[in-house]
Amino acid sequence: MAKYLVETYYTCTFKVNHYLDDINENEMKNLEKRDDRKFEVLDVKLDNRKTKSLDPKNNKVFENNKIDIGAENKQQEIKKIESLVKNNNISSEKNGKRFSMPDRRKGYIQKATIGDHKVYLHTGEYEDGKIGEIFIDTSKEGELVKALMNNFAIAISLGLQYGVPLDEFISAFVGTKFEPSGKVHGNDRILSASSILDYIFRELAISYQNREDLAHTPAIGVSESSKTEIQNSEDQNQLLKIVKDITSKGFVRNNYKKNLVDLSDIKINLKGKK
Repeated sequence: MAKYLVETYYTCTFKVNHYLDDINENEMKNLEKRDDRKFEVLDVKLDNRKTKSLDPKNNKVFENNKIDIGAENKQQEIKKIESLVKNNNISSEKNGKRFSMPDRRKGYIQKATIGDHKVYLHTGEYEDGKIGEIFIDTSKEGELVKALMNNFAIAISLGLQYGVPLDEFISAFVGTKFEPSGKVHGNDRILSASSILDYIFRELAISYQNREDLAHTPAIGVSESSKTEIQNSEDQNQLLKIVKDITSKGFVRNNYKKNLVDLSDIKINLKGKK
């Protein structure tokens, strides 16, 4: 049985990295609640060390206030703490938390035709505009294919709600090739697709990630030089903030200002006919 307990007190300086799809007030408020943070230990200082006797008859405490550790020992302490943080991250990832969708949510429906097949893409968004679920409906497909597509959409939705970045799905499925494929009708940004999955994740990439490299037509109404100005004005414009709270981010493709309709000069006669 051990006779002494040695307590060592450290001061640890570390930074936390968060990778976000968007910066807004809700994201910043819930930053500490996210499970996708990455820790990096910058410095470790050994402050104090106490030695306590475990003998109930001996309550002496020996303090070593001045402790100097060399550079080599310091690096070893940093590695130990980094390994502890890493193990804690692994255990927290195994017990990942699901961010459930709100009961009443925003989103949009995009209808398109690939070859002779109609594809309906439904999206659901969190309150901050981040995508959290998708639904896929197709026509001229058998029951087996429809069931597979529905369950595929459920799997993608669960992944998004457990924190898988949309970029990972885009990288995995854009470019996949199978029938139906060919020209796309009904989508103003995508003219052709090599498969249904290629089309779906191109659409999501354009609408939620601003991936203009995956679009076949240029964005209408917004130039590269004006994007910064629009972003700066949005941060200071209370009206646009309200619009962002009630409008689907994917539906307007982040371009709230172009889709904003000014009704200030419209007069409505509410008097009934006599």
